[in-house]
Amino acid sequence: MTNITWDCKSFEKLTATELYEILKLRNQIFVVEQQCVYLDTDDKDFASYHLCGWQDGLLVAYLRILPPGLSYTEPSIGRVCCNPSVRNKGMGKALMTQGLAFCYQLYDAKNIRISAQLYLLEFYNTLGFKQVSELYLEDNIPHIEMLHIK
Repeated sequence: MTNITWDCKSFEKLTATELYEILKLRNQIFVVEQQCVYLDTDDKDFASYHLCGWQDGLLVAYLRILPPGLSYTEPSIGRVCCNPSVRNKGMGKALMTQGLAFCYQLYDAKNIRISAQLYLLEFYNTLGFKQVSELYLEDNIPHIEMLHIK
């Protein structure tokens, strides 16, 4: 993807506009598109880093990096989403590649854990993640835990 500006910030460093755009994209994807009625703001954002991919002033890619001990023993990546306008153009892979690099840099960890929607198993396998749990339901969507080993 060209003309993408990547920015990774702690919660405190986000501007009000950046936070608004993040929450708008997350709600567009996880609440409206996936038809999940749940509270997206789970208080984990305060301790997390937020990786944003901006293109011409539009937030086109986002994920959050959670520190070790917040969701799992290892650091983790969550709320991975891309604007529908950039899907199927390699943005998801670019986002996760950036996210892994920032996560390893921030926490010097040996492993990164994610809770992945089952339909994305092959996508995450191509990035080096391995399935480490049985199938479970989260917000009525099939998920598995996956681990990336450095």
